[in-house]
Amino acid sequence: MIVSLVSAFDRATIPPLRLYKMAFIVSKYILVVVAQAGRDQLGRANRARRSLLVLRILTSYSSQKSGKRSMAVVTKLQLKRSLNSAGSYQEWLDAAKAYDKYTKQDLWRRKDHSSQYDYVSIRTRLDRLRSLKSRHDTRGMLFTLNEGIHGNMGGMGRAGLYGRAKTGTKHLVEDYIDEIVHSLRYLAEEDSGDVSADEKLDFFRRANHCFGHSAFMMSGSGSLLFFHVGVVKALAESELLPSVMSGSSGGAIVGSIVCSHTNEELPELLDPEYFLDRIPTTASTSGVAHVSELEESIASFIPDITFEQAFARTGRAMNVSVAPAETHQTSRLLNATTSPSVMIRSAVMASSAVPGIFPPVTLQALDSHGERKSYLPSRKWVDGSVSDDMPAKRLARLYGVNHYIVSQTNPHVLPFVSDGHRKRTAIGLIENAARRSAREWFNAMTLILDRADKRNGTVTQATSLMRSVINQDYVGDINILPDYKVINPLKLLTFPGEKQMYKLISAGERCTWPKLEMIRQQTRISRTLREVLQKFEDNPVV
Repeated sequence: MIVSLVSAFDRATIPPLRLYKMAFIVSKYILVVVAQAGRDQLGRANRARRSLLVLRILTSYSSQKSGKRSMAVVTKLQLKRSLNSAGSYQEWLDAAKAYDKYTKQDLWRRKDHSSQYDYVSIRTRLDRLRSLKSRHDTRGMLFTLNEGIHGNMGGMGRAGLYGRAKTGTKHLVEDYIDEIVHSLRYLAEEDSGDVSADEKLDFFRRANHCFGHSAFMMSGSGSLLFFHVGVVKALAESELLPSVMSGSSGGAIVGSIVCSHTNEELPELLDPEYFLDRIPTTASTSGVAHVSELEESIASFIPDITFEQAFARTGRAMNVSVAPAETHQTSRLLNATTSPSVMIRSAVMASSAVPGIFPPVTLQALDSHGERKSYLPSRKWVDGSVSDDMPAKRLARLYGVNHYIVSQTNPHVLPFVSDGHRKRTAIGLIENAARRSAREWFNAMTLILDRADKRNGTVTQATSLMRSVINQDYVGDINILPDYKVINPLKLLTFPGEKQMYKLISAGERCTWPKLEMIRQQTRISRTLREVLQKFEDNPVV
Protein backbone atom coordinates (compact mmCIF):
# COMPACT_ATOMS: atom_id res chain seq x y z
CA MET A 1 0.00 0.00 0.00
CA ILE A 2 2.83 2.39 0.84
CA VAL A 3 4.72 1.38 -2.33
CA SER A 4 1.69 2.13 -4.48
CA LEU A 5 1.31 5.47 -2.72
CA VAL A 6 4.93 6.35 -3.50
CA SER A 7 4.44 5.37 -7.13
CA ALA A 8 1.35 7.57 -7.27
CA PHE A 9 3.40 10.50 -6.00
CA ASP A 10 5.98 9.91 -8.71
CA ARG A 11 3.45 9.69 -11.51
CA ALA A 12 1.18 12.43 -10.05
CA THR A 13 -1.81 10.75 -11.69
CA ILE A 14 -4.05 11.13 -8.61
CA PRO A 15 -5.42 14.54 -7.62
CA PRO A 16 -3.35 16.00 -4.71
CA LEU A 17 -6.26 16.31 -2.28
CA ARG A 18 -7.29 12.70 -2.81
CA LEU A 19 -3.68 11.62 -2.57
CA TYR A 20 -3.27 13.36 0.79
CA LYS A 21 -6.43 11.72 2.07
CA MET A 22 -4.96 8.34 1.09
CA ALA A 23 -1.71 9.16 2.90
CA PHE A 24 -3.59 10.18 6.02
CA ILE A 25 -5.61 6.95 6.02
CA VAL A 26 -2.44 4.90 5.50
CA SER A 27 -0.67 6.63 8.38
CA LYS A 28 -3.63 5.99 10.71
CA TYR A 29 -3.75 2.35 9.59
CA ILE A 30 -0.03 1.91 10.31
CA LEU A 31 -0.30 3.42 13.79
CA VAL A 32 -3.26 1.18 14.69
CA VAL A 33 -1.59 -2.01 13.42
CA VAL A 34 1.70 -1.27 15.11
CA ALA A 35 0.01 -0.29 18.38
CA GLN A 36 -1.48 -3.78 18.48
CA ALA A 37 1.89 -5.39 17.80
CA GLY A 38 2.99 -4.97 21.41
CA ARG A 39 5.09 -2.62 23.45
CA ASP A 40 8.44 -4.35 23.08
CA GLN A 41 11.46 -2.56 21.69
CA LEU A 42 11.20 -4.17 18.22
CA GLY A 43 7.60 -3.05 17.86
CA ARG A 44 8.58 0.49 18.87
CA ALA A 45 11.38 0.59 16.30
CA ASN A 46 9.11 -0.71 13.52
CA ARG A 47 6.47 1.87 14.41
CA ALA A 48 9.10 4.62 14.25
CA ARG A 49 10.35 3.52 10.82
CA ARG A 50 6.87 3.25 9.34
CA SER A 51 5.69 6.55 10.82
CA LEU A 52 8.79 8.31 9.56
CA LEU A 53 8.32 6.73 6.12
CA VAL A 54 4.83 8.21 5.91
CA LEU A 55 6.18 11.58 7.07
CA ARG A 56 8.91 11.50 4.43
CA ILE A 57 6.36 10.66 1.75
CA LEU A 58 4.17 13.56 2.81
CA THR A 59 7.11 15.94 3.10
CA SER A 60 8.50 14.97 -0.31
CA TYR A 61 5.30 16.16 -1.91
CA SER A 62 5.00 19.36 0.11
CA SER A 63 4.88 21.52 -3.04
CA GLN A 64 3.29 20.96 -6.45
CA LYS A 65 5.19 21.20 -9.73
CA SER A 66 3.16 24.28 -10.54
CA GLY A 67 4.75 25.98 -7.53
CA LYS A 68 1.52 26.22 -5.55
CA ARG A 69 1.72 25.39 -1.88
CA SER A 70 0.01 22.08 -1.10
CA MET A 71 -2.33 21.72 1.83
CA ALA A 72 -0.74 20.56 5.14
CA VAL A 73 -1.73 17.02 6.09
CA VAL A 74 0.93 16.15 8.65
CA THR A 75 -0.43 17.25 12.01
CA LYS A 76 1.39 18.26 15.15
CA LEU A 77 0.03 15.15 16.85
CA GLN A 78 1.52 12.89 14.18
CA LEU A 79 4.89 14.57 14.54
CA LYS A 80 4.79 14.09 18.31
CA ARG A 81 3.98 10.42 17.77
CA SER A 82 7.02 10.12 15.53
CA LEU A 83 9.19 11.68 18.25
CA ASN A 84 7.78 9.34 20.90
CA SER A 85 8.19 6.22 18.76
CA ALA A 86 11.75 6.85 17.53
CA GLY A 87 13.98 3.79 17.94
CA SER A 88 17.32 5.61 17.82
CA TYR A 89 18.70 9.10 18.33
CA GLN A 90 19.03 9.61 14.57
CA GLU A 91 15.36 8.74 14.07
CA TRP A 92 14.42 11.07 16.91
CA LEU A 93 16.54 13.86 15.39
CA ASP A 94 14.90 13.43 11.97
CA ALA A 95 11.47 13.66 13.57
CA ALA A 96 12.58 16.68 15.66
CA LYS A 97 13.72 18.52 12.53
CA ALA A 98 10.33 17.88 10.93
CA TYR A 99 8.60 19.08 14.10
CA ASP A 100 10.66 22.29 14.24
CA LYS A 101 9.92 22.98 10.60
CA TYR A 102 6.20 22.43 11.10
CA THR A 103 6.05 24.68 14.19
CA LYS A 104 8.28 27.37 12.57
CA GLN A 105 10.94 26.97 15.26
CA ASP A 106 13.58 26.62 12.54
CA LEU A 107 12.81 30.23 11.62
CA TRP A 108 13.16 31.25 15.29
CA ARG A 109 16.61 29.66 15.36
CA ARG A 110 17.77 31.61 12.32
CA LYS A 111 16.83 35.00 13.77
CA ASP A 112 19.33 36.63 16.16
CA HIS A 113 16.71 38.63 18.05
CA SER A 114 15.48 37.44 21.46
CA SER A 115 14.88 39.15 24.79
CA GLN A 116 16.53 36.22 26.60
CA TYR A 117 20.14 37.08 25.67
CA ASP A 118 22.37 39.94 24.50
CA TYR A 119 22.44 39.04 20.82
CA VAL A 120 24.06 42.35 19.82
CA SER A 121 27.09 41.74 22.05
CA ILE A 122 27.48 38.14 20.90
CA ARG A 123 27.19 39.10 17.22
CA THR A 124 29.84 41.81 17.72
CA ARG A 125 32.24 39.40 19.43
CA LEU A 126 31.65 36.73 16.78
CA ASP A 127 32.49 39.18 13.96
CA ARG A 128 35.59 40.38 15.83
CA LEU A 129 36.92 36.84 16.32
CA ARG A 130 36.35 35.99 12.67
CA SER A 131 38.14 39.15 11.59
CA LEU A 132 41.13 38.49 13.87
CA LYS A 133 41.44 34.90 12.68
CA SER A 134 41.27 35.90 9.02
CA ARG A 135 44.14 38.35 9.64
CA HIS A 136 46.09 35.76 11.67
CA ASP A 137 46.23 38.24 14.55
CA THR A 138 47.17 35.75 17.28
CA ARG A 139 47.76 38.41 19.92
CA GLY A 140 44.40 39.99 19.25
CA MET A 141 42.67 36.62 19.46
CA LEU A 142 44.38 35.89 22.79
CA PHE A 143 43.22 39.23 24.20
CA THR A 144 39.63 38.78 22.95
CA LEU A 145 39.40 35.25 24.33
CA ASN A 146 40.83 36.41 27.65
CA GLU A 147 38.21 39.10 28.15
CA GLY A 148 35.11 36.99 27.64
CA ILE A 149 35.46 33.22 27.60
CA HIS A 150 32.74 31.99 29.90
CA GLY A 151 29.66 29.79 29.54
CA ASN A 152 26.97 32.42 30.03
CA MET A 153 28.37 35.19 27.87
CA GLY A 154 25.52 37.61 27.21
CA GLY A 155 23.04 35.19 28.77
CA MET A 156 23.55 32.60 26.01
CA GLY A 157 23.49 29.76 28.55
CA ARG A 158 19.91 30.38 29.67
CA ALA A 159 17.71 27.29 29.65
CA GLY A 160 14.93 29.22 27.91
CA LEU A 161 17.03 29.44 24.74
CA TYR A 162 17.00 25.64 24.56
CA GLY A 163 13.34 25.13 25.44
CA ARG A 164 11.71 26.18 22.15
CA ALA A 165 13.30 24.30 19.24
CA LYS A 166 13.94 20.60 19.72
CA THR A 167 17.06 20.49 17.54
CA GLY A 168 19.08 23.25 19.20
CA THR A 169 19.16 26.92 20.06
CA LYS A 170 19.77 30.16 18.15
CA HIS A 171 22.17 29.75 15.23
CA LEU A 172 24.02 32.83 16.49
CA VAL A 173 24.78 31.11 19.82
CA GLU A 174 25.92 27.93 18.05
CA ASP A 175 28.07 29.93 15.61
CA TYR A 176 29.68 31.85 18.46
CA ILE A 177 30.51 28.66 20.37
CA ASP A 178 31.83 27.15 17.15
CA GLU A 179 34.09 30.16 16.58
CA ILE A 180 35.41 30.04 20.17
CA VAL A 181 36.29 26.35 19.73
CA HIS A 182 38.04 26.97 16.41
CA SER A 183 39.95 29.90 17.89
CA LEU A 184 41.13 27.82 20.86
CA ARG A 185 42.39 25.06 18.58
CA TYR A 186 44.00 27.55 16.22
CA LEU A 187 45.79 29.19 19.14
CA ALA A 188 47.02 25.82 20.42
CA GLU A 189 48.35 24.67 17.04
CA GLU A 190 49.77 27.85 15.49
CA ASP A 191 53.57 28.07 15.58
CA SER A 192 54.32 31.56 14.27
CA GLY A 193 56.13 32.48 17.48
CA ASP A 194 53.90 35.49 18.24
CA VAL A 195 52.76 33.74 21.42
CA SER A 196 55.25 31.58 23.32
CA ALA A 197 54.47 28.06 24.52
CA ASP A 198 54.61 29.24 28.14
CA GLU A 199 52.08 31.99 27.44
CA LYS A 200 49.78 29.48 25.76
CA LEU A 201 50.04 27.05 28.65
CA ASP A 202 49.35 29.85 31.15
CA PHE A 203 46.30 30.98 29.14
CA PHE A 204 44.80 27.50 28.78
CA ARG A 205 45.30 26.73 32.48
CA ARG A 206 43.59 29.96 33.52
CA ALA A 207 40.82 29.57 30.94
CA ASN A 208 40.20 25.98 32.02
CA HIS A 209 40.01 27.06 35.67
CA CYS A 210 37.83 30.13 35.07
CA PHE A 211 35.43 28.58 32.58
CA GLY A 212 34.73 25.63 34.86
CA HIS A 213 33.68 22.05 34.23
CA SER A 214 30.59 19.93 33.91
CA ALA A 215 29.73 17.02 36.18
CA PHE A 216 27.25 14.20 35.72
CA MET A 217 25.36 13.36 38.92
CA MET A 218 23.23 10.22 39.33
CA SER A 219 20.71 9.97 42.13
CA GLY A 220 19.96 7.08 44.43
CA SER A 221 17.61 4.75 42.65
CA GLY A 222 17.59 1.13 43.84
CA SER A 223 16.60 -1.12 40.94
CA LEU A 224 15.84 1.98 38.84
CA LEU A 225 19.60 2.25 38.28
CA PHE A 226 19.02 0.87 34.77
CA PHE A 227 17.47 4.23 33.85
CA HIS A 228 20.92 5.71 34.62
CA VAL A 229 22.45 3.05 32.34
CA GLY A 230 20.28 4.32 29.46
CA VAL A 231 21.28 7.93 30.17
CA VAL A 232 24.98 7.02 30.24
CA LYS A 233 24.56 5.00 27.04
CA ALA A 234 23.04 7.98 25.19
CA LEU A 235 25.73 10.37 26.48
CA ALA A 236 28.58 7.98 25.69
CA GLU A 237 27.37 7.28 22.15
CA SER A 238 27.31 11.04 21.51
CA GLU A 239 30.75 11.44 23.20
CA LEU A 240 29.26 13.82 25.77
CA LEU A 241 29.98 11.91 28.99
CA PRO A 242 31.66 14.27 31.53
CA SER A 243 34.87 13.13 33.20
CA VAL A 244 33.57 14.05 36.67
CA MET A 245 30.72 11.88 37.97
CA SER A 246 28.97 11.28 41.24
CA GLY A 247 26.39 8.82 42.48
CA SER A 248 24.74 7.32 45.48
CA SER A 249 23.07 3.94 45.85
CA GLY A 250 22.12 2.78 42.32
CA GLY A 251 23.82 5.83 40.83
CA ALA A 252 27.05 4.84 42.59
CA ILE A 253 26.88 1.39 40.98
CA VAL A 254 26.45 2.76 37.45
CA GLY A 255 29.04 5.52 37.87
CA SER A 256 31.62 3.14 39.33
CA ILE A 257 31.15 0.72 36.43
CA VAL A 258 31.77 3.53 33.93
CA CYS A 259 34.70 5.10 35.81
CA SER A 260 36.55 1.80 36.28
CA HIS A 261 36.49 0.81 32.59
CA THR A 262 38.05 2.41 29.51
CA ASN A 263 36.19 3.99 26.59
CA GLU A 264 36.90 0.90 24.49
CA GLU A 265 35.16 -1.30 27.06
CA LEU A 266 32.07 0.90 27.52
CA PRO A 267 29.95 -0.29 24.53
CA GLU A 268 29.94 -3.86 25.86
CA LEU A 269 29.30 -2.72 29.44
CA LEU A 270 26.24 -0.68 28.48
CA ASP A 271 24.60 -3.56 26.63
CA PRO A 272 21.62 -4.97 28.57
CA GLU A 273 22.98 -8.48 27.99
CA TYR A 274 26.04 -7.56 30.07
CA PHE A 275 23.85 -6.98 33.11
CA LEU A 276 21.58 -9.97 32.46
CA ASP A 277 24.60 -12.29 32.36
CA ARG A 278 25.91 -11.00 35.72
CA ILE A 279 22.80 -10.89 37.85
CA PRO A 280 23.02 -13.80 40.33
CA THR A 281 21.11 -16.84 39.11
CA THR A 282 19.57 -17.19 42.57
CA ALA A 283 18.31 -13.58 42.59
CA SER A 284 14.59 -13.14 43.07
CA THR A 285 12.58 -10.58 41.07
CA SER A 286 10.14 -10.04 43.94
CA GLY A 287 10.65 -8.98 47.54
CA VAL A 288 13.90 -7.49 48.86
CA ALA A 289 17.21 -8.69 47.42
CA HIS A 290 19.52 -10.45 49.88
CA VAL A 291 22.68 -8.59 50.84
CA SER A 292 24.83 -11.47 49.55
CA GLU A 293 23.15 -11.19 46.13
CA LEU A 294 23.81 -7.46 46.06
CA GLU A 295 27.45 -8.00 47.00
CA GLU A 296 27.85 -10.72 44.36
CA SER A 297 26.42 -8.55 41.58
CA ILE A 298 28.56 -5.52 42.55
CA ALA A 299 31.66 -7.74 42.50
CA SER A 300 30.77 -8.93 38.99
CA PHE A 301 30.23 -5.37 37.69
CA ILE A 302 33.13 -3.48 39.33
CA PRO A 303 36.80 -4.56 39.43
CA ASP A 304 38.49 -4.87 42.84
CA ILE A 305 40.50 -1.63 42.62
CA THR A 306 40.85 1.65 44.54
CA PHE A 307 39.58 5.07 43.50
CA GLU A 308 43.13 6.12 42.68
CA GLN A 309 43.71 3.09 40.46
CA ALA A 310 40.41 3.65 38.65
CA PHE A 311 41.26 7.29 37.93
CA ALA A 312 44.72 6.37 36.65
CA ARG A 313 43.16 3.80 34.35
CA THR A 314 40.32 5.86 32.84
CA GLY A 315 40.92 9.55 33.64
CA ARG A 316 37.35 9.73 34.97
CA ALA A 317 36.81 10.89 38.55
CA MET A 318 34.08 8.93 40.33
CA ASN A 319 32.61 10.32 43.55
CA VAL A 320 30.52 8.09 45.83
CA SER A 321 28.28 9.58 48.54
CA VAL A 322 28.05 7.72 51.84
CA ALA A 323 26.19 8.69 55.01
CA PRO A 324 27.23 7.83 58.59
CA ALA A 325 25.26 5.23 60.50
CA GLU A 326 25.79 7.30 63.69
CA THR A 327 23.82 10.46 64.51
CA HIS A 328 26.67 12.90 65.21
CA GLN A 329 28.82 12.21 62.14
CA THR A 330 28.76 13.91 58.73
CA SER A 331 28.45 12.41 55.26
CA ARG A 332 31.50 11.84 53.08
CA LEU A 333 32.26 12.01 49.38
CA LEU A 334 34.71 9.25 48.48
CA ASN A 335 36.96 9.73 45.44
CA ALA A 336 40.55 9.62 44.19
CA THR A 337 41.34 12.93 45.93
CA THR A 338 39.77 12.57 49.38
CA SER A 339 40.13 8.79 49.79
CA PRO A 340 42.46 7.43 47.09
CA SER A 341 43.18 4.11 48.85
CA VAL A 342 39.52 3.14 49.49
CA MET A 343 38.25 0.15 47.51
CA ILE A 344 35.47 1.19 45.12
CA ARG A 345 33.47 -1.98 45.78
CA SER A 346 33.25 -1.30 49.51
CA ALA A 347 32.26 2.33 48.86
CA VAL A 348 29.46 1.23 46.51
CA MET A 349 28.25 -1.40 49.00
CA ALA A 350 28.10 1.27 51.72
CA SER A 351 26.28 3.72 49.45
CA SER A 352 23.74 0.99 48.60
CA ALA A 353 23.06 0.04 52.24
CA VAL A 354 19.52 1.37 52.65
CA PRO A 355 18.99 2.09 56.40
CA GLY A 356 16.76 -0.52 58.02
CA ILE A 357 17.01 -2.86 55.00
CA PHE A 358 20.72 -3.63 54.54
CA PRO A 359 23.32 -3.58 57.34
CA PRO A 360 25.80 -0.66 57.59
CA VAL A 361 29.17 -1.24 55.92
CA THR A 362 32.76 -0.73 57.07
CA LEU A 363 34.90 0.66 54.26
CA GLN A 364 37.94 -1.25 53.00
CA ALA A 365 41.23 0.22 51.76
CA LEU A 366 44.75 -0.75 50.71
CA ASP A 367 47.58 0.33 53.00
CA SER A 368 51.06 1.38 51.89
CA HIS A 369 52.07 -2.30 51.55
CA GLY A 370 49.10 -3.20 49.40
CA GLU A 371 47.34 -5.04 52.22
CA ARG A 372 43.59 -4.78 52.61
CA LYS A 373 42.61 -3.01 55.83
CA SER A 374 39.48 -1.49 57.36
CA TYR A 375 39.18 2.23 56.65
CA LEU A 376 38.03 4.12 59.76
CA PRO A 377 37.25 0.79 61.46
CA SER A 378 35.15 2.39 64.20
CA ARG A 379 32.75 3.91 61.64
CA LYS A 380 30.00 2.29 59.57
CA TRP A 381 28.30 3.83 56.55
CA VAL A 382 24.94 3.66 54.78
CA ASP A 383 23.09 4.92 51.69
CA GLY A 384 24.53 8.30 50.71
CA SER A 385 21.30 9.57 49.16
CA VAL A 386 19.77 10.20 52.59
CA SER A 387 22.24 13.00 53.28
CA ASP A 388 23.94 14.09 50.04
CA ASP A 389 22.23 12.71 46.95
CA MET A 390 23.56 15.52 44.72
CA PRO A 391 26.95 16.69 46.14
CA ALA A 392 27.14 19.80 43.95
CA LYS A 393 29.00 22.03 46.43
CA ARG A 394 31.66 19.42 47.13
CA LEU A 395 32.22 18.80 43.42
CA ALA A 396 32.58 22.56 42.89
CA ARG A 397 35.21 22.72 45.62
CA LEU A 398 37.16 19.65 44.45
CA TYR A 399 37.07 20.02 40.67
CA GLY A 400 35.90 23.55 39.88
CA VAL A 401 32.56 22.22 38.61
CA ASN A 402 29.96 24.90 37.84
CA HIS A 403 27.63 23.06 35.46
CA TYR A 404 25.59 20.03 36.51
CA ILE A 405 23.85 17.36 34.44
CA VAL A 406 21.51 15.36 36.67
CA SER A 407 19.86 11.97 36.13
CA GLN A 408 17.20 11.90 38.84
CA THR A 409 15.22 8.73 39.64
CA ASN A 410 14.81 8.98 43.41
CA PRO A 411 11.18 7.87 43.92
CA HIS A 412 10.46 10.25 46.81
CA VAL A 413 11.75 13.18 44.75
CA LEU A 414 10.17 12.66 41.31
CA PRO A 415 6.64 13.77 42.24
CA PHE A 416 7.99 17.15 43.41
CA VAL A 417 10.49 18.11 40.71
CA SER A 418 10.09 19.07 37.10
CA ASP A 419 12.37 19.84 34.21
CA GLY A 420 11.37 23.51 34.19
CA HIS A 421 12.10 24.21 37.85
CA ARG A 422 14.58 27.00 37.12
CA LYS A 423 12.38 29.01 34.76
CA ARG A 424 12.06 32.58 35.97
CA THR A 425 8.32 32.82 35.41
CA ALA A 426 5.95 34.42 37.93
CA ILE A 427 4.47 31.04 38.84
CA GLY A 428 7.93 29.51 39.14
CA LEU A 429 9.10 32.26 41.50
CA ILE A 430 6.02 31.83 43.69
CA GLU A 431 6.47 28.05 43.78
CA ASN A 432 10.13 28.38 44.75
CA ALA A 433 9.26 30.86 47.51
CA ALA A 434 6.54 28.56 48.85
CA ARG A 435 8.90 25.61 48.77
CA ARG A 436 11.59 27.48 50.70
CA SER A 437 9.05 28.70 53.26
CA ALA A 438 7.66 25.19 53.81
CA ARG A 439 11.19 23.87 54.23
CA GLU A 440 12.02 26.44 56.90
CA TRP A 441 8.82 25.67 58.83
CA PHE A 442 9.62 21.96 58.67
CA ASN A 443 13.15 22.55 59.95
CA ALA A 444 11.85 24.67 62.83
CA MET A 445 9.33 22.01 63.89
CA THR A 446 11.85 19.16 63.81
CA LEU A 447 14.39 21.20 65.81
CA ILE A 448 11.72 21.79 68.47
CA LEU A 449 11.12 18.03 68.58
CA ASP A 450 14.87 17.50 68.96
CA ARG A 451 14.93 19.67 72.08
CA ALA A 452 12.06 17.68 73.59
CA ASP A 453 14.04 14.45 73.08
CA LYS A 454 16.79 15.18 75.61
CA ARG A 455 18.24 11.68 75.40
CA ASN A 456 19.00 11.97 71.67
CA GLY A 457 16.97 8.85 71.08
CA THR A 458 14.75 7.61 68.26
CA VAL A 459 13.00 10.96 67.75
CA THR A 460 16.27 12.83 67.24
CA GLN A 461 17.56 10.22 64.79
CA ALA A 462 14.30 10.31 62.80
CA THR A 463 14.11 14.11 62.62
CA SER A 464 17.80 14.35 61.68
CA LEU A 465 17.22 11.91 58.82
CA MET A 466 14.13 13.80 57.65
CA ARG A 467 16.00 17.13 57.63
CA SER A 468 18.78 15.57 55.58
CA VAL A 469 16.28 14.44 52.96
CA ILE A 470 14.19 17.64 52.90
CA ASN A 471 17.06 20.15 52.79
CA GLN A 472 18.83 18.72 49.76
CA ASP A 473 18.75 20.21 46.26
CA TYR A 474 17.87 17.38 43.89
CA VAL A 475 18.24 19.14 40.55
CA GLY A 476 20.94 20.74 38.43
CA ASP A 477 21.36 22.86 35.29
CA ILE A 478 20.22 20.11 32.92
CA ASN A 479 17.84 17.54 34.41
CA ILE A 480 17.04 14.17 32.86
CA LEU A 481 13.89 12.82 34.49
CA PRO A 482 11.92 9.64 33.78
CA ASP A 483 8.56 9.98 32.05
CA TYR A 484 6.89 8.36 35.05
CA LYS A 485 6.31 9.92 38.46
CA VAL A 486 5.02 7.05 40.63
CA ILE A 487 6.94 3.81 41.23
CA ASN A 488 5.90 0.68 43.04
CA PRO A 489 8.06 0.82 46.21
CA LEU A 490 7.94 -2.98 46.56
CA LYS A 491 10.10 -3.34 43.42
CA LEU A 492 12.82 -0.82 44.30
CA LEU A 493 15.04 -3.18 46.31
CA THR A 494 14.90 -6.24 44.11
CA PHE A 495 16.50 -7.27 40.82
CA PRO A 496 14.30 -6.32 37.84
CA GLY A 497 13.27 -8.89 35.27
CA GLU A 498 14.59 -8.86 31.71
CA LYS A 499 11.58 -6.98 30.30
CA GLN A 500 11.73 -4.31 33.01
CA MET A 501 15.48 -3.88 32.56
CA TYR A 502 15.14 -3.28 28.83
CA LYS A 503 12.27 -0.87 29.48
CA LEU A 504 14.29 1.20 31.99
CA ILE A 505 17.40 1.37 29.78
CA SER A 506 15.29 2.39 26.79
CA ALA A 507 13.51 5.04 28.90
CA GLY A 508 16.87 6.47 29.99
CA GLU A 509 18.01 6.80 26.38
CA ARG A 510 14.76 8.32 25.17
CA CYS A 511 14.61 10.88 27.99
CA THR A 512 18.21 11.92 27.21
CA TRP A 513 17.82 12.48 23.47
CA PRO A 514 15.93 15.81 23.81
CA LYS A 515 18.75 17.10 26.07
CA LEU A 516 21.72 16.12 23.92
CA GLU A 517 21.98 19.31 21.85
CA MET A 518 21.75 21.47 24.97
CA ILE A 519 24.46 19.38 26.62
CA ARG A 520 26.58 19.46 23.47
CA GLN A 521 26.52 23.24 23.17
CA GLN A 522 26.85 24.08 26.86
CA THR A 523 29.83 21.75 27.38
CA ARG A 524 31.63 22.17 24.07
CA ILE A 525 34.02 24.92 25.16
CA SER A 526 34.97 23.17 28.41
CA ARG A 527 35.52 19.89 26.55
CA THR A 528 37.76 21.67 24.06
CA LEU A 529 39.77 23.37 26.80
CA ARG A 530 40.28 20.01 28.52
CA GLU A 531 41.32 18.38 25.24
CA VAL A 532 43.80 21.15 24.40
CA LEU A 533 45.23 21.37 27.91
CA GLN A 534 45.74 17.61 28.00
CA LYS A 535 48.23 17.99 25.11
CA PHE A 536 50.34 20.30 27.29
CA GLU A 537 50.06 18.32 30.53
CA ASP A 538 51.57 14.94 31.45
CA ASN A 539 48.97 13.98 34.07
CA PRO A 540 45.25 13.41 33.32
CA VAL A 541 43.23 16.64 33.24
CA VAL A 542 39.83 16.35 34.89
